[in-house]
Amino acid sequence: MFSLQTIFGKGDKFYGLLEASAAAAHDSAAALVRMFAARPLTPSLDEFMLARRREKDLFAQISQELVNTFVTALDREDIETLSAALNKITKSTTKFAERYSLAADRLGDIDFTSRAVLLEKAGEVIVQMVKELRRGNLETMRSLNERLQSIENQADRLMIDLYRDLYDGRHEPIRIFLLKDLFELLEKAIDRCRDAGNVVYQIVLKNS
Repeated sequence: MFSLQTIFGKGDKFYGLLEASAAAAHDSAAALVRMFAARPLTPSLDEFMLARRREKDLFAQISQELVNTFVTALDREDIETLSAALNKITKSTTKFAERYSLAADRLGDIDFTSRAVLLEKAGEVIVQMVKELRRGNLETMRSLNERLQSIENQADRLMIDLYRDLYDGRHEPIRIFLLKDLFELLEKAIDRCRDAGNVVYQIVLKNS
């Protein structure tokens, strides 16, 4: 797989850049789990901002390297698509953290941890999938993609439980609005992981 590019020894830098981008996405998810474990009244956004800045810098670097590099290890369109998909993971996670920080004092009794853990697990799978691009083993990639789909299914079931709880008459309208917005942002971040996983899987499938 990708033997011609390997012979010429060109474009391998993109593997490393994409792996670093996936790691930044996972770091932002892990920061979310740590934030809920500490449950501070005023959550710090420093870790999220750092991961987001790294991701944006990597996204810009990948775009510039595509301009400067004649031969790439992967198709240019695939590199661009995957880079954009990874970028959206940290963007969604950071947006959630920002919104949560504004309402943390009102939502201290709500446990977001289970969903944050699923996001971190999805981020771990994305890191493995992007690393696997170097080898391009279709069976391994299929197994990882199935694991990612399983995590998404678990998140969907949690969303059903959330809606059941939201509309049972115990919550005030403003609280329903806040919770619905936050949980849907968290679900969107998990969906972004699924989107990135689908891109990686399609790349390997196309080149197998």
